[in-house]
Amino acid sequence: MDRNSETGERIRRRVKKGYERLAYGGIADAVRLLFTDEPDLAALDKMDLFNIAEIKRPRGGGMEIKFFDRIKALESLEGMSETNSDSMPLYRALQECARSLKEKGNGN
Repeated sequence: MDRNSETGERIRRRVKKGYERLAYGGIADAVRLLFTDEPDLAALDKMDLFNIAEIKRPRGGGMEIKFFDRIKALESLEGMSETNSDSMPLYRALQECARSLKEKGNGN
């Protein structure tokens, strides 16, 4: 496997892991944050807030927490599972073309 393919595969695994965290991750720390009047920074550092898209503190008090869409994350995971590592046909074709040209260039 060449270096670009390895890098692409690492990125693909990382993206998949992120979507899995969005789709299946817990929200307990977010709920805990919602009911905390003044969280300290040490407590915030220990919380898993990955699923949170937005936090608002309205002037009237309280807190609003908006989560990332789990359904969209699941749809993205489904799309990734339908395709395998050879899912980029244009990239693969360009890669093969470059190899072919390189081999022909070395043969002359």
